[in-house]
Amino acid sequence: MLRDGCLASIEAVALCILPLEKAAFDTPPGEPDFGSQKIACRAGPEHGGERLDRFLAGAAATANLSRTRVKALIEAGEVSIDGATVKDPSATLRAGQIASLRLPPPADPLPLGEDIALNIVFEDEYLLVIDKPAGLVVHPSAGHQTGTLVNALIAHCGKSLSGIGGVRRPGIVHRLDKDTSGLMVVAKTDAAHRGLARLFADHGKTLPLTREYLAFVWGVPGRLAGTIAAPLARDPISRQKIAVAAKGRGRSAVTNWRTVESFAGEASLLSCELLTGRTHQIRVHLAHFGHPLLGDPLYGAGFRSKKARLPPTAQACVKSLSRQALHAAKLDFLHPVTEKKLCFTNPLPRDLQKLCEALRDGN
Repeated sequence: MLRDGCLASIEAVALCILPLEKAAFDTPPGEPDFGSQKIACRAGPEHGGERLDRFLAGAAATANLSRTRVKALIEAGEVSIDGATVKDPSATLRAGQIASLRLPPPADPLPLGEDIALNIVFEDEYLLVIDKPAGLVVHPSAGHQTGTLVNALIAHCGKSLSGIGGVRRPGIVHRLDKDTSGLMVVAKTDAAHRGLARLFADHGKTLPLTREYLAFVWGVPGRLAGTIAAPLARDPISRQKIAVAAKGRGRSAVTNWRTVESFAGEASLLSCELLTGRTHQIRVHLAHFGHPLLGDPLYGAGFRSKKARLPPTAQACVKSLSRQALHAAKLDFLHPVTEKKLCFTNPLPRDLQKLCEALRDGN
């Protein structure tokens, strides 16, 4: 029987959607028992000839399934039409046919969780905001298979991760370099992941998103504030580096900056706001601007001799600094599920606070 347009004749149905005509019918013969997580939808006249993946993505909107996820489920054999398994996402439907989709439980994650201490700034059932320390790699890679933020998040969140793309893992929508500290937001659910991905892809153009960093740089800019708009691309010589690209090449990259404080004409503290989110963006833009970050081994190596012009205490701080002096200090965004405005600020970590105090002593 049908109830409010939904197919209710299948036992243990968790999600059933029939947006079309209300008419009593039984489960088609041969319909397999897909368990407790299922979407079953009847195609109406207006859906005749429609692709299977597109039809199911629209019908399963309330289940927060993307078309990419639906396509993967079809190819994995989790979808049937009138009881017959179909693995072709481009298969077309006829009016009256019933498409059924099984949602398997989220798979256990790879990599595995590791007990690594995290500084949690905010957490709810959909996402969490963390204060990432310098030295912590965000995602496993060839050189860092373990000991990453993802490993730590998998252990911390456990079963509260409902699955990103069908795998119980955290949804990373933006990254901080290994040696950059500060605020990051991470999704715990597929819905939050898609919402945050849209937000960060928009870069604050039409959706509320603010990302500000505190950066200690060599020298003092000739004006108090400005914008660096320079496209970025992989460095053609050193594949570890990003470089400003020639006009018409690379990806658009824009950074707003303003001077917060200057130190005896030798260094400055800048606030940088990202209007795009490219790899190494602030580091490359500031070096291109003539004011690379203190402690940056990739983009500030040519400024190491300037250290001798700092007062002794500041020299010692710069020498002991084991990373670029960059900190993600502010993160404001609209919660992708609750639609509440979330605003976070994060003070300088101890190493950069000591650097700041030493530079001030030299004024």
